[in-house]
Amino acid sequence: MFHVIPGNFFVPLSSPNRIVYWECISRLFSIMEHQLSFGVEREVLADELEFYFNQENAAQLVEEEFQAYDSRSRANGILRRLEYYGWIEVETDKSYVQRVNFKEYAVKVIKTLLDIADGKQIEYQGYIYTIYSLVTGTMDKPGIVLMQIWENTDLLITGLKNLNSNIKHYIDELTKHSTVAEIMDALFNDYITNIVDKAYHRLLTSDNVSKFRPEIISRLEEKSHEEAFLEEAAREIASIREVSVEEGRELIYRYLHEIIEAFRGMDDILQEINQKNTQYQRAAIGRAKFLLAGNEDVRGQLKEILMGINEEINRENMDLGGIYRIDFLDDLVQIYQCSILEQSSLYLAVEGKREFTPASLDEKELDEELRREKMRRMAEKIQKVVSVEKIQDYVDQQLGNVDEMNASQLPLANEDDFIKLIYTRLYGQRKNMGYTIETMEEREANGYRFKDFRIRRRENGISGGIASKREG
Repeated sequence: MFHVIPGNFFVPLSSPNRIVYWECISRLFSIMEHQLSFGVEREVLADELEFYFNQENAAQLVEEEFQAYDSRSRANGILRRLEYYGWIEVETDKSYVQRVNFKEYAVKVIKTLLDIADGKQIEYQGYIYTIYSLVTGTMDKPGIVLMQIWENTDLLITGLKNLNSNIKHYIDELTKHSTVAEIMDALFNDYITNIVDKAYHRLLTSDNVSKFRPEIISRLEEKSHEEAFLEEAAREIASIREVSVEEGRELIYRYLHEIIEAFRGMDDILQEINQKNTQYQRAAIGRAKFLLAGNEDVRGQLKEILMGINEEINRENMDLGGIYRIDFLDDLVQIYQCSILEQSSLYLAVEGKREFTPASLDEKELDEELRREKMRRMAEKIQKVVSVEKIQDYVDQQLGNVDEMNASQLPLANEDDFIKLIYTRLYGQRKNMGYTIETMEEREANGYRFKDFRIRRRENGISGGIASKREG
């Protein structure tokens, strides 16, 4: 690799000034990426870096590395060092103007680092649809098409392995969270957003390989038995790879075999991803439950008891039999509040066995007076149930011939009246009610304190619509 990349290429990213280097590289790359011509004038890049160093939020340089105190000198120093480390190359054109461009390998490294910094996720849908379209297409250039299928399959498998590795990384990171809030944030905000929503969910739905795999495998197996396809593809591969036709044919067989086996063995990767996803969510919930339980659970209490006993025995120079003379052992029973209920218990209830002896039921005549009394109580209870229709009728009755009134003008003789006032306030926010409300200042009336509000009859006649619907 270091025949292509200089040995000191990564020095800027490992130096004390790595933040400055990376921000400068990102700015230069952003400028060059949008240029149609080859290279950018060195003075233009120096002006951009000078502007960066003049900003208050610019990263601070370690002066031992850059013996320059003005922004222009620092900008030129960055460009010289990037050229020395093999990131950029400077050429002088016929007009004696220096032009700067990034090295080819530097462009690939920068794009990869930017994707990592942005948290870019692989779009599996693109790879799967590309493979499916190429397989089901005409294949006018069979060698080139087969290479594209093979490369996209490799990218798809690599992406699935990265997804599997990322879930394992999240599982390992759980141990670094010390509070329930941190765990829930990692689970619902970070993991759900970056893993489940972006990759995992689509992998199980729209990007599901099972929808395309049978036809992909079937068509590639058919192509592996077509002599005309193999000969033409071998000649194209041999020309591209600069090898013999026989070696090109071996590459064709290799590509076909690896693609077919990759799709056949994809279920193993998907199953492992599913298992790790379940494992992560269970681990997150389990750790949250552990932290909610606190340190007063059985294990924590036993640990504290044993440590206390050990300290007391060592302090008093007791033998093992002296444990019964320790006073605090009598106060070990403790009642504490548990933040979360455990599904299992150390106590197992003893279920006794009894023999069932059937017996006849005595017939009793119903007391009609008691029956009427219960019916009356039930009717009163139903009558007191508050509903939307009852509140609407109540408001219509109170408004009478006026179009608006304050809530403080409503009757407040007892608790039932106050409950009606509360429901009037709540239901007044609905769009299908025959009145609207407008919140006012807090006030007190008949011993009840509440925020007063104005009740206005709606002009569109919704109240009558509700009443007619109720009657119907």
